[in-house]
Amino acid sequence: MTTSNPGNRNFNDYSTEQIHLDQLKRAELFNGRAAMVGLLIGVVVEGLTGAGIVHQIGLGPLVDGYAACHTKFLPFCF
Repeated sequence: MTTSNPGNRNFNDYSTEQIHLDQLKRAELFNGRAAMVGLLIGVVVEGLTGAGIVHQIGLGPLVDGYAACHTKFLPFCF
């Protein structure tokens, strides 16, 4: 006989819920580490090339337009 967890009806028993939480924890650890490595690579490339992280991912014109708008270089703001 399996014991059900009345607080969460998506799982049939407690061990299934624990397995799911362990998998979720491992996935979040991996995502966090990948984000840290990506940020480190972006900072290193910025130091080597002088292009900021926003320019590296292709959003440079958007940021440049925003800066021009707030410094009154453009007759309109978006």
